[in-house]
Amino acid sequence: MNEEVVKNTVVTLDYSVTDPEGTLVDAGKDPIVYLHGGYDDIFPMIEEALQGKKIGESVTVKMQPNDAFGEYDADLIEIEPRSSFPKELQVGMQFEGIPERGSEDDMLIYRVTEIADDRVVLDGNHPLAGTALIFTCTVRAVRPASDEEISHGHVHEHGGQCEDRKSTRLNSSHGS
Repeated sequence: MNEEVVKNTVVTLDYSVTDPEGTLVDAGKDPIVYLHGGYDDIFPMIEEALQGKKIGESVTVKMQPNDAFGEYDADLIEIEPRSSFPKELQVGMQFEGIPERGSEDDMLIYRVTEIADDRVVLDGNHPLAGTALIFTCTVRAVRPASDEEISHGHVHEHGGQCEDRKSTRLNSSHGS
């Protein structure tokens, strides 16, 4: 069996993410499992660094904000009336929404960042937007992808059928 990371393999990674000062951003409690080969399941820079690696090999990838979750965009801050939200509202809660001047294709996950009197402040930026990241990983496992995984463009858990897409992903989509 080929244990090399190449196109159309399912790769399992143990990983951690820090900021440039070394502050832990994501301890990687659960491994990342993704379909390698340009399927947008992981940041392109990480995928490029992993190409040709074997089980047990590690890489460290330094990413600027534009390589990861993008620059912080102040236009993604929305202030909404408190009456538009459920009674039990807390900072940190998340809601799907369409930005002003947006369409349904622009759906974002908004986080509640402040609750003040009759207004709620929402932030549609990814929590790591504007942050440079250092991604360190070790290849734990590699297997050939099934024909169905390749045709669907994502990993099927335990080799099973397609369900709601619940695989662990690290990509640049807002709200991932």
